[in-house]
Amino acid sequence: MLQVIGAGLPRTGTMTIKAALETLLGEPCHHMAEVFGRKDIDVPAFSAAVHGDFPDWDELFAGYAAAVDWPASAFYPELAERYPDAVVVLSVRDSFETWWTSTSNTVLQHFGGQSGAYPGEDAWEAMVRGVWSRAFDGAPLDDVQAIEAAYHRYHERVRETVPAERLVEFRTGAGWEPLCSALGLPVPDEPFPHLNSTADFHAQVEDIKEGR
Repeated sequence: MLQVIGAGLPRTGTMTIKAALETLLGEPCHHMAEVFGRKDIDVPAFSAAVHGDFPDWDELFAGYAAAVDWPASAFYPELAERYPDAVVVLSVRDSFETWWTSTSNTVLQHFGGQSGAYPGEDAWEAMVRGVWSRAFDGAPLDDVQAIEAAYHRYHERVRETVPAERLVEFRTGAGWEPLCSALGLPVPDEPFPHLNSTADFHAQVEDIKEGR
């Protein structure tokens, strides 16, 4: 059963939060990185969810204590309703410009019809495009102004729809305290993780494409 639901967009430190939550909760955290190993399960499930055909969330997330990053975070309203005791974490960068630079240099270089970008490319592409449209109100990938407006609307929707007592707004670099405080857990005696830089992202994609 999910104890933490991520509502943050990709490239907002979600891999770092995944690692932090796994340390705190002692159980796996679902993330896009997990989907590569579960594409036969997750890709059709989330593709259908984009069209309103929601899966059995308990079955889909069996064995996970948390879910962050896309595709799961795009369905934070449904997950928050299904798991009313879960904390909702909205991870954010310091500005749209910072987020857009990171996203343009990573995710968008492997999304948009580039040959061999991901395993099961057609189904994967359809899933990601559907999730993008859901989160960004259908903003075209080549219209930065529309994307920026949708980006701000998305964050406002999260803040308006998730009760303040359930919502943790986690800014990049915030460390252990916000998560530990929300979960009622002590701060671990180890450094907060820092993962998935732009270079890390590209290396991971190459590993996936080469089947390592």
